[in-house]
Amino acid sequence: MKFTWTTLQVSNLDKSLAFYHDLLGLPIHSRFPAKSGEIAMLGTPDGTKLELLCTGAPLPHPVGLGISMGFAPDNMDALLRTLEAHDIPLPPPASPNPSLRFYFLPDPDGYTIQLVEELV
Repeated sequence: MKFTWTTLQVSNLDKSLAFYHDLLGLPIHSRFPAKSGEIAMLGTPDGTKLELLCTGAPLPHPVGLGISMGFAPDNMDALLRTLEAHDIPLPPPASPNPSLRFYFLPDPDGYTIQLVEELV
């Protein structure tokens, strides 16, 4: 079995794309209208995708309770500078062991994002 994508219902597709594509650097694989609104698929052609679904309907609250999505940026320090330049506050990093650190931050709708870095 292959894991193909995770779907997030979002309130504003452009704001979510600004976060996931512009800030985090996930490539936009496709964007298209759907019966229920608009969809954007992010990720590499052969990789697992993040599907953003914007229907215009109110989001369930609380969104994503108990779920976080982990992303490993190519350059954590550069991403942290970018987030800081956009006034996105980050708590201090967590480091459960000497070879790993991560940061938690909310996306525009409140889903929890975990930025993960393996330390050498």
